Amino acid sequence: MTEPYWLSGGFRPFFLLGALAMAASVLAWIPVALGGIELPTAFGPRDWHVHALLFGGLMAIIAGFALTAVANWTGRPAVAGRELFTLVLLWAAGRIAVTTSAWIGASAAATVDILFPVALTCVFAREVIAARNLRNLRIVAIVGALGIADIGFHMEAQLTGTADTSTRVAISLALLLVMLVGGRIIPAFTRNWLVARKATLLPAAFSRLDAASVVVGIIALGAWTVAPQHVLTATLLSAAASLSAVRLARWRGLQTRSEPLLLILHVAFATIPLGFAAVALAILVPDSVDPTAAVHLWTVGTFGSITLAVMARASRGHSGQPLKAGRLEIGMFVLVFAGAAARFAAPYAEGWMVHTLSCAGLAWAAAYLLFAAGYGRMLLVRPRLP
Repeated sequence: MTEPYWLSGGFRPFFLLGALAMAASVLAWIPVALGGIELPTAFGPRDWHVHALLFGGLMAIIAGFALTAVANWTGRPAVAGRELFTLVLLWAAGRIAVTTSAWIGASAAATVDILFPVALTCVFAREVIAARNLRNLRIVAIVGALGIADIGFHMEAQLTGTADTSTRVAISLALLLVMLVGGRIIPAFTRNWLVARKATLLPAAFSRLDAASVVVGIIALGAWTVAPQHVLTATLLSAAASLSAVRLARWRGLQTRSEPLLLILHVAFATIPLGFAAVALAILVPDSVDPTAAVHLWTVGTFGSITLAVMARASRGHSGQPLKAGRLEIGMFVLVFAGAAARFAAPYAEGWMVHTLSCAGLAWAAAYLLFAAGYGRMLLVRPRLP
């Protein structure tokens, strides 16, 4: 029996679910933060918001990307049908369990929630190992580590009331994933696009500078995870910012300005060194840069822009659509960056802080809802044959 079209590839259900979950993580958070509603979760309001974003929406989008990319990497059939449906059900069960954890108990909710990252890691690892595609085991390891961070999030929240360290672990792992995968696909896509246009200045090949950028980034994020206020951490973050910026500059992003669907990948990656620099300044000169605002350059800026860019490009490519941005895509990108800019500016808005935060959340969520509205049919419904 042929599986439903929407279960023919991991990106189809998970990109749509991830986009809706990313929007919900903010749209529900705004009235909760304003005291208008109270969710039946054992998490504190801030931790529910963080968990919904990092381990709900972002994890779904990572799943969609990983399950789709692994078929390209290995040449094996895509994970589809009943197995994919089971993963979708596990993800949905985790979201319901976390949101209703005050009713079912924190431990029970944690048990249900971690089933999805464990199952995803096992499926991902099976595909990579079966094809002996050992190079990509490091990507599998990061996905698995995110599952461990999820377990740590639940434990830390129950023991201390706030999951601070595990939040930094999850952010660091997600950034590492962007640095590794982005460092592979962004220059490759750019090179292909420029070669097709007979350009002579092409992205630099992977070199020791790229490796050093990733290594220093890992060390800096590790230091930030365990010692977020230490001067040495700020020094390492500053070095990571410089190396990441130089690495990005070698990819010839400005030459892609005539194609927004490609340019956005470069702009999204640029938020990584920007975040490194801002977090370093927040440590060294806390009166000049708000620490929470600095971290949101990553969580709102990097994760928001890179997920929308990758989802749009992959959805179009795997659905036989041209890899070109139209008004829909440009609208998404404008909204997500408007949300990131407003979230960074909110602590400095004085009496307008609450309004600025609300506007930031609404703009950011609108970007994902625009994706869901514009790409939902493409993802879920088989196109009619001419």
